[in-house]
Amino acid sequence: MSEIAQQAEETVENIEVNVEGTMENIEKQLAELKSRIEVLDKKTTEPKVSMIVFSGDLDKVLASFIIATGSVAMGMEVVMFFTFWGTPVLRDKNKSVGGKDIMGKMFGTMLPKGTGAVKLSQMNMGGMGTAMMKSLMKKKNVATLEQMLEMAEELGVKIYVCEMSMDLMGFKREEMIDYNGLEFCGVAKFLEEANNSRIQLFI
Repeated sequence: MSEIAQQAEETVENIEVNVEGTMENIEKQLAELKSRIEVLDKKTTEPKVSMIVFSGDLDKVLASFIIATGSVAMGMEVVMFFTFWGTPVLRDKNKSVGGKDIMGKMFGTMLPKGTGAVKLSQMNMGGMGTAMMKSLMKKKNVATLEQMLEMAEELGVKIYVCEMSMDLMGFKREEMIDYNGLEFCGVAKFLEEANNSRIQLFI
């Protein structure tokens, strides 16, 4: 074999080795890229709003329902988690239950019972400010809190009630409102919903 032919053969062999190495490297990079895409797919959030309703003030609860119904209208799923001072808002004023201890009776008396009993967070002025706000809302054709709650139910907004808050305040399931989509749960259930939600709110 001539020297030129031998050099040509060696060159071809080197090219083949380099090509094989390059292909292996490309396949490795593709595998890593695929793995990263799978991880990102798992982390991708859903078009969902998860909201903690901590406050029991009229203006803040009303704002939470305005956001909730507006989000559903935009095609998003909505989950509302009522806890602590937001919990009494969901009590039914027409329901009464017995068997409560002294602390449960005290909380039941001191805290508002239902949407109609909540007050403004500011400028309440012994209830006069709340009455003025409700009158102004009626004049401006703004939906009441009761109407917003009904609208939320019609639109399929999920409502979770914090079981710990209910136990702490002595509330019972029997005294809560009738709402299609209402569930009693702990914080773990809400966090499961919030984990893949695009928007999380605390009100």
